[in-house]
Amino acid sequence: MTLFSSPKDMWSHRTRFVLAEKDVTLDIIDVDGRSLPADLLDLNPYQSLPTLVERDLVLYDSRIIIEYLDERYPHPPLMPIDPITRARFRLAIYRIERDWYTLAADIEQTTDRKRSEEARQMLRDSIMANVEVFRSAPYFQSPDFTLVDATIAPVLWRLPSWGISLNPQQADAVMQYERRVFSRSGFRRSLSWAERAMRV
Repeated sequence: MTLFSSPKDMWSHRTRFVLAEKDVTLDIIDVDGRSLPADLLDLNPYQSLPTLVERDLVLYDSRIIIEYLDERYPHPPLMPIDPITRARFRLAIYRIERDWYTLAADIEQTTDRKRSEEARQMLRDSIMANVEVFRSAPYFQSPDFTLVDATIAPVLWRLPSWGISLNPQQADAVMQYERRVFSRSGFRRSLSWAERAMRV
């Protein structure tokens, strides 16, 4: 198994986090910049990251990859068995991608300073709007770590590098959640060199 991964983007980070939680042994090929490996150009028609290759199987959407990994390596399970709860968790992942990941892209990619600052404020406000959800259970709406947490963690890890700070008194539940997730051995092993530098 081989993963073509960006050492900086959240989609790749989420995938590496799930792989580490599953304790999957594989080769990770860091792809940084616009010079893509010839193998990736041949394998993925969209030339996107991350891309997972396992024998004849090639997957190149992060959400498809992490759901495949959870089914391919069922222990520990990272999604509930109950179809209704599983659907709710999938909806949570969709909303985080649509809201937080989109705002993160605006912060990282836009050259418009005003738009970037608006995205920072919107992301901060959206995280703070979920304080009670973070307080309600050890992990996001669950006593156990799930794919939802693997999706949230890359965003929270990058907040300082984006110049976003949360009020410690108002966001205590978020910060406790961060400590819980960031202390997991899978999370520590998932970090690339570039991601470690975000929190130096």
